[in-house]
Amino acid sequence: MRKKSLLLSLFMMGAFAYAQESISGIEITGSADAYYKYDFAKGENIETYFANDHNSISLGMLNLGLKKSTGKASFVGEVSFGPRGQYLTIPNGDGTDDNSFHIQNLYVDYAFTDKFSMTAGYMGTFIGYEVISPAANFHYSTSYLFGAGPFQNAGIKGTYAFSDKVSLMAGLFNDWNVYKDLNGVSHFGAQLSLAPVDGLSIYANFLTGSSAGGKEEYSSGTIYDLVASYDVSDKFSLGLNAADYSFKSEGGYQGVALYPKFNVTDYAQIGLRGEYFKWKDVSDTEGASVTSLTLSGKLTHGGLSLIPEFRFDSDDSKPFFKSDFTTPTKSASQFSLALVYAF
Repeated sequence: MRKKSLLLSLFMMGAFAYAQESISGIEITGSADAYYKYDFAKGENIETYFANDHNSISLGMLNLGLKKSTGKASFVGEVSFGPRGQYLTIPNGDGTDDNSFHIQNLYVDYAFTDKFSMTAGYMGTFIGYEVISPAANFHYSTSYLFGAGPFQNAGIKGTYAFSDKVSLMAGLFNDWNVYKDLNGVSHFGAQLSLAPVDGLSIYANFLTGSSAGGKEEYSSGTIYDLVASYDVSDKFSLGLNAADYSFKSEGGYQGVALYPKFNVTDYAQIGLRGEYFKWKDVSDTEGASVTSLTLSGKLTHGGLSLIPEFRFDSDDSKPFFKSDFTTPTKSASQFSLALVYAF
């Protein structure tokens, strides 16, 4: 019996040592978040992505990422669990599927030289200022520009760095937010990255193509997107996102958002998002427009962030409701408190 126990112990130790060796060099990252939101109309009034539930302590998502590099090759895989990653940002997130997870990123990269690399797989989009992960955004609720634009782009792209100040990416992509293209690879995208001075980053983005259904279903279009950030000082920074999206037939949207942020201390920040968003006119129908102001604070300790946020949205077309939820009104406001832990 002792011999069997000794052999079992040696086997377990060997298996553990092998497992440690086999996963060495893998970088593990992720985040977890939850929130409470109260809409002053006492209902779900501002329908942007994330932080929708009224008067509820609600889950965001658990996000887990793996990264491994071997020589010039690298791999990134990222999976999310929970409502933020499941029902609001995925190809099959209509609530009819049985999946409890979503692949946010799954791609490989190969650096041919110090200047040129290629990436292939399913990737978070290069369009826009805000992203799906709450750990990478300052504000917890998201902008209308974020909700209107793509979330992920599957495809293959190449990036060439002309210098440490200028680089260019170009690639072929599937339809927006799908694992596979239903009408063949049909989108072309590019990004010009500039860093002309210290503290200033500029990204000029372009994406065009025809999705399944094409022109008849208003699913073909071109988006021009500009993202910029500038560290004015150690205390103050400013971000910008502007976009114009047009269908080949008619319609689309335009929008601009500004993101001033002030570092009160190393552990406390305050920031504002001011956004104007407009759906383009279709025939004789005037597109609705909305103005949104979001004031957020962020208190951090280690990987934990506490984000109190107040948001006020206004739209002359009166898409919101008063507290009886039958009387239309042109404005809505809400307060939220979010906890985000990143590792």
